[in-house]
Amino acid sequence: MSHVVATAGHVDHGKSTLIRAVTGIEPDRWAEEKRRGATIDLGFAWTTLASGREVSFVDVPGHERFLGNMLAGLGPAPVVCFVVAADEGWQAQSSDHRDAVAALGINRGVIVLSRVDRAPERVEQVAREVRQELAATGLHDAPVVAVSAVDGTGLEEFRTVMDAVLASTPEPDPTDRVRLWVDRAFSIKGAGTVATGTLGAGTLSVDQTLSLIGDTSASVTVRGLQSHNSTTPRLLPVTRAAINLRGVSADQISRGEALVTLGAWPTAHEFDLRRTTGPAFTEVPTGVVVHVGSAAFPARLRPFDDHHARLRIDRSIPVIPGDRVVLRYPAGEVVLGGGRILDIDPHPLTRRGDSARHTAWLRSLPDDGDATSLVIRHGAVSTNRLKQLGLLKDGTAEPTSTKVLELAGWWVHQPQLTSWVEAVRSAVAEEHHKNPMAPGLAVGAATEVLGIADPTLVQAVIARTGLAQANGYLAQPTHAPDLGPAETGLRALEQHLSDHPFEAPEAYDLQDWGLGPKELATAERLGRVLRLGDGVVVLPATPALAMRELAKLPQPFTTSQARQAWGTTRRVAIPLLEHLDARGWTTRLDGSLRQIKR
Repeated sequence: MSHVVATAGHVDHGKSTLIRAVTGIEPDRWAEEKRRGATIDLGFAWTTLASGREVSFVDVPGHERFLGNMLAGLGPAPVVCFVVAADEGWQAQSSDHRDAVAALGINRGVIVLSRVDRAPERVEQVAREVRQELAATGLHDAPVVAVSAVDGTGLEEFRTVMDAVLASTPEPDPTDRVRLWVDRAFSIKGAGTVATGTLGAGTLSVDQTLSLIGDTSASVTVRGLQSHNSTTPRLLPVTRAAINLRGVSADQISRGEALVTLGAWPTAHEFDLRRTTGPAFTEVPTGVVVHVGSAAFPARLRPFDDHHARLRIDRSIPVIPGDRVVLRYPAGEVVLGGGRILDIDPHPLTRRGDSARHTAWLRSLPDDGDATSLVIRHGAVSTNRLKQLGLLKDGTAEPTSTKVLELAGWWVHQPQLTSWVEAVRSAVAEEHHKNPMAPGLAVGAATEVLGIADPTLVQAVIARTGLAQANGYLAQPTHAPDLGPAETGLRALEQHLSDHPFEAPEAYDLQDWGLGPKELATAERLGRVLRLGDGVVVLPATPALAMRELAKLPQPFTTSQARQAWGTTRRVAIPLLEHLDARGWTTRLDGSLRQIKR
């Protein structure tokens, strides 16, 4: 089992020195860091503890100017090593790092009192001071170890205590979806693009396809994997991962972007959150910097009340309800506070009272969101979306509330379903009133009425309406197209064709009877006439009568012979013969001969 631990603490309190002493690895990577003797960017080192647990350390800078870099390392880490020098005690950046730990909700770690060789008499006093400062964080009961990297005091105890803390840390799910926040990206000659980050959940495998979400969004393939400088075909959580990628160049990927399981994560650039630490949102400037994972973005904050607000950034990122964010002032490297995301599909607030209603809804939500509340708020949410949001726990696929039902792969609020059903029924009734000769409302028009893009859900709603559906139309079960005044003309046409089945009336005859295209189309749908084309209208039984006469002719026969047998004109005979051909009752042998198909 492997683990990742991030350091925290004031600048020059010995974080890097401690990691170097415990692992034997120099975490500072830059020449400038070694010249200054101070960490500027993230450093990485690792070791194996007595239990066999592998632990990776992400060493973060302590100076206030590099707070953004510190948050990039601390954000994805589940465990923290909080360092305070015994000779100096609690300092300004200790407070900023404490606030970051509190905002991120980190509740496992070790408190290290460093440089005890310089002030052994201050250990108990500084320990009490640190306990008091961390009382409101998840580290309030964290074990305290006094160490000196110079003379080796406490280093073995530190390893033992860290081993115990990691043993009590819950193991992440290796079958979970991957979301790895990139903290470094570079190119290696002969290998190509490499991205590094902390794998907090899920499994990475060679040849796996991932989505890169960032300034450049792309589908990428894992070409190779390393952890602790060792090549491996697979990585399990929690571990530091170096991923050789195919499908993206090194200049197209940078810190703050994310590698995620293909199609498994939603993205958002606007989300509602609840304050967890820091001042009331109503006292915070509207322009802030928000930190998520290893990412940092300028953001606009719209407060709803002291504890709830909406954040908007310029780029979509993979986040879900329950995710934690850290806010800081844009002009100064100072942690402002933290929050938890509640909703990543926020409603537009355009009408009077929208904001108050939305705020009340946010207040009712648990910290990690709630599927039922979300469905009630939005009316309907697909089960796939609920899974993406992490709101279907333990594979739950059925609603737990009687207010919500599962319908065609969606969770639907009962009043929303009722509204949809009534909307379709009303639209059909209106269509019958406006167009009594029409067969009903086209299904496409019903889809527009519902405003639903999923055709499966549309059909599931239609099934609840009790309407009849035929030939792409919806109608009331008792509906029969009404010809109105044209009924008299249609009866005259039927009488004429009953007496003379092959004497199709001319256009002016149909006009005299009040039978235009709309009336004839309705009559045809009712099965009372048959339109052959070229304006030729006959009775539905006419083709059968025509075949009876053709059967008396010698086979094959000519068009002229058929015309004479029926006692009609070429205007009627040609479309009637073509209709028989199309039905497969007759077959054409050449330009002038046909025969009955047997």
